[in-house]
Amino acid sequence: MLKRLRSRRGEGYIDVAVLVLVSMLVIALAVKVFPVYIEKNQLDSFAAQLCREAEISGRVGPETDARARELEEQTGLNPAISWSRTGNIPLDQEFTVTVTGQVNIGLFGGFASFPITLKGQASGKSEVYWK
Repeated sequence: MLKRLRSRRGEGYIDVAVLVLVSMLVIALAVKVFPVYIEKNQLDSFAAQLCREAEISGRVGPETDARARELEEQTGLNPAISWSRTGNIPLDQEFTVTVTGQVNIGLFGGFASFPITLKGQASGKSEVYWK
């Protein structure tokens, strides 16, 4: 590669120009797509923390709602939250929480818009015995 750059004959200039153009397009695509991976990670973390709150409290109720509001303030996300069970959850019973968010990838200066729905899911077991 360096030989072609040092060459004085001129035949490597087009190759280098195409290489630079392609590498810039790849970098631009990565800059647009990378935030999707970040948001997916945040949704997974959001679901895991909500799940842990429900495990500790033994129910889906005011504790989990307060934790969801707190997480929304911290992360800036406002996902749709759905639970497999609601109310008091008996000891060692499984439940699942699913958080759903949407990300819009606009490529090439807003020319194309691609909305993507992302899901974060976590499951756990209640740690509280209800009489």
